[in-house]
Amino acid sequence: MCENCGCNADKSIKDKVIEVIDGIRPMLQNDGGDIELVEVTADNSVKVRLQGACKGCPSAAMTLKMGVERMLKQRVPEVKEVIAVP
Repeated sequence: MCENCGCNADKSIKDKVIEVIDGIRPMLQNDGGDIELVEVTADNSVKVRLQGACKGCPSAAMTLKMGVERMLKQRVPEVKEVIAVP
């Protein structure tokens, strides 16, 4: 952490993304689903795999964009987009 303000300035983007996903995971698990970080690309796109009940759920696209992507972009501004992969 930064000595002056306690921010996560010294963490990599991937580490920050992992932290946010770990915070989201319990909410998805409560509904029988899960999320796996697949990759953070060179252009800061985040690739994830939805699992369990989330895989194939009609609301999965909404969960991904309005939930996961919104939260990631708020907490890790460098994130360009979140992409679901099979």
